[in-house]
Amino acid sequence: MADFLLIVLKDLLPRRPELRLILMSATLNAELFSSYFDGSPTIHIPGFTHPVRSHFLENILEKTSYRLTPYNQIDNYGQDKMWKMQKQTLRKRKTQIASVVEEALMTADYRDYGPRARESLSCWNPDSIGFNLIEHVLCHICRNERPGAVLVFMTGWDDINTLKDQLQAHPLLGDPSKVLLLACHGSMASAEQKLIFDKPEDGVRKIVLATNMAETSITINDVVFVVDCGKAKETSYDALNNTPCLLPSWISKASARQRRGRAGRVQPGECYHLYPRCVHDAFADYQLPELLRTPLQSLCLQIKSLQLGSISDFLSKALQSPEPLSVQNAIDYLKMIGALDESENLTVLGHNLSMLPVEPKLGKMLIFGAIFNCLDPIMTIVAGLSVRDPFLMPFDKKDLAESAKAQFSARDFSDHLALVRAFEGWKNAEREQNGYEYCWRNFLSAQTLKAIDSLKKQFFHLLKDSGLVENVERCNTWSRDEHLIRAVICAGLFPGICSVVNKEKSISLKTMEDGSVLLYSNSVNAQEARIPFPWLLFNEKIKVNSVFLRDSTGVSDSVVLLFGGNVSRGGLDGHMKMLGGYLEFFMNPELEGTYLCIKRELDELIQKKLLDPKLDIQCHHELLTAVRLLVTKDQCEGRFVFGRQVSASSKKTKKEIKQSSGNGNVDNMKSHLQTLLNRAGHQSPSYKTTQLKNNKFRSTVVFNGLDFVGHPCGSKKEAEKDAAAEALRWLTGDSQTSQETVQNMSAILKKRKKEQHQTSPTRWR
Repeated sequence: MADFLLIVLKDLLPRRPELRLILMSATLNAELFSSYFDGSPTIHIPGFTHPVRSHFLENILEKTSYRLTPYNQIDNYGQDKMWKMQKQTLRKRKTQIASVVEEALMTADYRDYGPRARESLSCWNPDSIGFNLIEHVLCHICRNERPGAVLVFMTGWDDINTLKDQLQAHPLLGDPSKVLLLACHGSMASAEQKLIFDKPEDGVRKIVLATNMAETSITINDVVFVVDCGKAKETSYDALNNTPCLLPSWISKASARQRRGRAGRVQPGECYHLYPRCVHDAFADYQLPELLRTPLQSLCLQIKSLQLGSISDFLSKALQSPEPLSVQNAIDYLKMIGALDESENLTVLGHNLSMLPVEPKLGKMLIFGAIFNCLDPIMTIVAGLSVRDPFLMPFDKKDLAESAKAQFSARDFSDHLALVRAFEGWKNAEREQNGYEYCWRNFLSAQTLKAIDSLKKQFFHLLKDSGLVENVERCNTWSRDEHLIRAVICAGLFPGICSVVNKEKSISLKTMEDGSVLLYSNSVNAQEARIPFPWLLFNEKIKVNSVFLRDSTGVSDSVVLLFGGNVSRGGLDGHMKMLGGYLEFFMNPELEGTYLCIKRELDELIQKKLLDPKLDIQCHHELLTAVRLLVTKDQCEGRFVFGRQVSASSKKTKKEIKQSSGNGNVDNMKSHLQTLLNRAGHQSPSYKTTQLKNNKFRSTVVFNGLDFVGHPCGSKKEAEKDAAAEALRWLTGDSQTSQETVQNMSAILKKRKKEQHQTSPTRWR
């Protein structure tokens, strides 16, 4: 938002020469801003801090006699294998600053240091956080330095927990009579965070493990020593895959100054930088602006709402303008959800979305909740996704906290519905004056729940002002219809969708852009051995080492067809596609026309309601009854197509990727077949391959009592692919009539449909 306002102000100043604009910041790049505003004057006002002495890694090794080896830098995430995997992942996504750091290490000169320090520095691993080194530095401070609190900067909550567990097992650092060990993270309860400001008893040294929120957001007055790992988990944006990434990355010099300054607030201090000076010198001067690190959907929507012209032209005037592909991704997304038309003009839905103080996808969920009279639970979900997670996960009670969250799930496979139940339970407890006890018992943040309650009131008034809501009773007529609530969640979160394949001992999840993905461990769905829904909708995906999905809900095929994006006919009767063919649906041919007709009428009804908020949708009783029936009982079967093959070294445009996606199916025949069978509830197919006299190979694929023989091929791998292709041709009808295709698909999918109807819940409470 700051970047957006700077563009507006820069355009405004020529028309308002009397306007005086003053920008203030402790870490602002004054020269860059002065240049952007045509050489505006700058003033530097130094603040008073006590001197802080810096110790870089080479000094620390000399001072503490610690020896680095290739083995004591393996961070104890569990096993050496995990460390190697993380290291490889980080190197694959090597950033520009990481490359500069490696170059600095190659040219570093350590001749002024002893042979032991030089040997250790040659073994230093820049990809490691260095838990053992941190432990050694803390022991040195506790044994040899003057009294004073220690602030340790870590990359994130997982690292804080891992280090805290390691320190608590240490005879000195884990002794509560000598050391008070505390954590500071945004996901902690406020009462726990306040403990870091209290002075410990005499003779006890306070050690606070914190993330980069302690750089500027808080000041702990008794901190004398700072231990800086030199990294922070920073959100970046992968425009090619349209995925936010949350990876540990090197901080900037400005951040390093801020961290060092935490030790000099009330007395002279010392800062231990756990990286060489040459690495510090290679840091970027300042952090990348948020405009270059985050998706741009909300910003693009505001640009059109304020009639500021072309989105691309407007953002090109930014202090540091974003990549064109990032801008185009945002525009494409707004078109997909119906907020912009093909000419990038604001639609009636887009106008309503621009009036809501939430992301476009959450705003769309609110609007659909109002239209379909299930507003209250949807407001709870949107408010919960707009603030921090109310479910607390204390590091020492994680199992209990996960069990507490699971009880709100009722095995309906939805983090969003679990949130609704938790909030409603809190509201009931508040009426009985037991709100805080309820939160304590269920590991919930009372402060966050109050923020959700406040946001819900704000949403209601905004929707009432827009005319979409008249009174509380009317807009909650169907607030207990679980299936309709899932449909509204789909309307908002689509195309945030992943396929679910239940294997014998695990669950396989895949998205269109990323392939295999994982669920965050605190999701109710992460605890399940089987998910009886073909799809999960998710609020957010973040790339850490793998791609993780956050806040998911299981939905049926009919929900996706009716409340997802645009639907197109496939090449066969009873075959429909979404997202350019990545999602396919099969059904009885007679039903295909029914689905298309109902979806068309449903879209028209929503459009009429947006144009005329006073329209009573209950007048369309037959249509709404049909919609509610279809989202309750599936009449079709969907699957996910994994056809895109992109070389890691290739840099294709989005258009090229889309054009080539249809040509990669041959390489994925085995994957397609296995996905289809697993989705149908069958075991994976088996392959029998024999070598022929002419040194070629012939493979037979076996599943469900059926054998399919492929053609002779030059390799075993190609033979198996060809056999899988034969099986898929029989299932999907390359050489048969449409009716035969549907019969084959129905036969193979019959088992899974039966299971789904048996396990599908009817109502939520």
